[in-house]
Amino acid sequence: MSEVVLKTEGVSKNFGGLYAVRNVSVAFEHGRVEVIIGPNGAGKTTLINLLSGDLAPTDGRIVYRGRDVTGLPAHRLSKKGIGRSYQITNIFPQFTVHRNVWLASQSRLPSCMRFLRPAGRYRQVAERVDRALSLAEIAHRAGDVAAQISHGEQRRLEIAMLLAAEPDVLLLDEPLAGMGAEETGGIVTLIRSLARDHCVVLIEHDMDAVFAVADYLTVMVGGSILESGPPDVIRASEDVRRAYLGDSSTAVLAGAAAP
Repeated sequence: MSEVVLKTEGVSKNFGGLYAVRNVSVAFEHGRVEVIIGPNGAGKTTLINLLSGDLAPTDGRIVYRGRDVTGLPAHRLSKKGIGRSYQITNIFPQFTVHRNVWLASQSRLPSCMRFLRPAGRYRQVAERVDRALSLAEIAHRAGDVAAQISHGEQRRLEIAMLLAAEPDVLLLDEPLAGMGAEETGGIVTLIRSLARDHCVVLIEHDMDAVFAVADYLTVMVGGSILESGPPDVIRASEDVRRAYLGDSSTAVLAGAAAP
């Protein structure tokens, strides 16, 4: 049986009189790529912000590995094992690829601002950096300045920075945005490989990529969950076609990632 790593129980978030997320209960499992889709304004990014600690819920609970983490800020959830990337690439462009990942790894050590620490701590950082660069398949760019690598490589770098903190949950906000077909295919393959040892939750608008990468889909509309299920179930859903993509969605859903 798959292990539920992260879940919400009746989570809501309102801003004044507007509910961005309303009574959402969803569970995310280890070893799966879980994709959240929906039209603009559906509440997808707000839900990810709640899971990552960037926002605190108005109601409901967030549970990580059986413990209530509701309302914990992002830096504390990050230390517990929940890593987050953002729609806009969040790297240090003036530093090398290696230095970016080194800083991400070093920040997870106790008393990371102490300049005198045992040499073994530095070996631990170096091992994390090498592993993260290898997993993200960006080690060949380690000595290059981050600003000078391609957009797709910068996305790989951002993922490597997440991996350097050794999370078991990866929350990815539109990791394929702005990529060409070749780069998209490479990141899809990377995400699927990472899911073997992580719980991966992502938001994505590229429907071909969604159906190529997803093990499980959650469709949101108006801040609530419309439907959840495996890709084939979502592709065949009349409710999803009507509420998410409209009448023109039939060809899109039927054709996306079709063999």
